[in-house]
Amino acid sequence: MPNIYQHIDKNKRDTVVVVAVFVMVITFISWFVGEVYAEGFGYSIVGLAMIASGVAGLVSYYNSDKIVLSISNAYKVSESENRDLHNLVENVCIAAGLPKPKIYMIDDTAMNAFATGRDPDHAVLCFTSGIVSSLEKRELEGVIAHELAHVGNYDIRLMSIVSILVGTITLMSDWITRGSLYGSSRRSRNNDRVGGLIMLIGIALIILSPIIATLIRLSISRNREYLADATAALITRYPKGLASALKRLAADREILEAANGATAHLYISNPLRSDVAGFMANLFNTHPPIEDRINRLESM
Repeated sequence: MPNIYQHIDKNKRDTVVVVAVFVMVITFISWFVGEVYAEGFGYSIVGLAMIASGVAGLVSYYNSDKIVLSISNAYKVSESENRDLHNLVENVCIAAGLPKPKIYMIDDTAMNAFATGRDPDHAVLCFTSGIVSSLEKRELEGVIAHELAHVGNYDIRLMSIVSILVGTITLMSDWITRGSLYGSSRRSRNNDRVGGLIMLIGIALIILSPIIATLIRLSISRNREYLADATAALITRYPKGLASALKRLAADREILEAANGATAHLYISNPLRSDVAGFMANLFNTHPPIEDRINRLESM
């Protein structure tokens, strides 16, 4: 099993790989669309597509935190607005050996939290008002330590970028289908078969994109949650605090309205509640079973 430093190095490498794959996927889709709508035009737009996707990757790298916070309707919390929360975060940061991140909040009684940013010097912790008001001090310390573990492990960079890039690919699949519908009236009867093919591909992309996006997020989030839990226990020296917080989060059945499929994997627990149980539910869950996480913490 890799140690924490190997995990951090892997996260940095994976970030480069994710951006590179994104550029290739967008380039291929652009070539495909160009060939379909104007035969021989696909190669002409490959260069433009590579530039555009490269710019999108850079924007995601430097602004993924701002985009995620905007999507989540989060607002910045100053020390004068909530001094207790700031003091608690600062104390845990000292124990973790990390700089104090910016603190944001979502006005929602559902209990949850997430971290975002590109590195420890540009990190943000975001809490719902529900989790801040409902948890006891030792429980909230555990949650803060968990999110700071994501910061120190560079999970935040990879997870935030994936949120934006996967969402972009999903939007492009929708655009292809809409484009085929709009362009169908302009194509000659000789191209009807091509138009039908595009429609089928577009529909397939729309159906498969959420599944593919979930599987991508699964591959980067589950093991990171276990590691962040363990790191949080090491920071606070009190694993029962986080275990107790997770129990209360598991009992909270309220849906966090600000969350969506693109950002769900960022949160400490799945904000999109589901009553579906069994193998399929676990397969497509962005988080490991919360009972397993609690058992691991309580066994420490």
